[in-house]
Amino acid sequence: MRAMILAAGRGERLRPLTDRMPKPLVEIHGKPLIVHHIEALSGAGFREIVINHCHLGDMLMDALGDGSEWGVNIHWSGERPAALETGGGIFQALSLLGNGPFLAVNGDIWTDYPFARLRAVKCDRAHLVMVPNPAHNAAGDFSL
Repeated sequence: MRAMILAAGRGERLRPLTDRMPKPLVEIHGKPLIVHHIEALSGAGFREIVINHCHLGDMLMDALGDGSEWGVNIHWSGERPAALETGGGIFQALSLLGNGPFLAVNGDIWTDYPFARLRAVKCDRAHLVMVPNPAHNAAGDFSL
């Protein structure tokens, strides 16, 4: 099973910080958000990771390289001249993701969700993991 980290967005809500760095490279607990994801994915047994990029994407590629530092292979999916949004980014990367199921996670979020659980999920179409909305955004972006 492969994983995809969505990292192409502009990060408007963190401007002006994201004027000079891609949002997934913002550090939390001494390391970039995206590195937390790569480490968690590697620890869960994911070895092939696709990362899409657009805004300051060269900085992401320079910082993460081929993924060997974390025991994974990173495959890059560039989106130029503008980011393709979530669906477009995944669609463009399908050839890198292969024919089987894959995990997709936003590169600019914090989560401690145990990704290994998703390797065992059997489903025909999609399995969506949602978490409770935080107190500062109780309405959230999605709800059931």
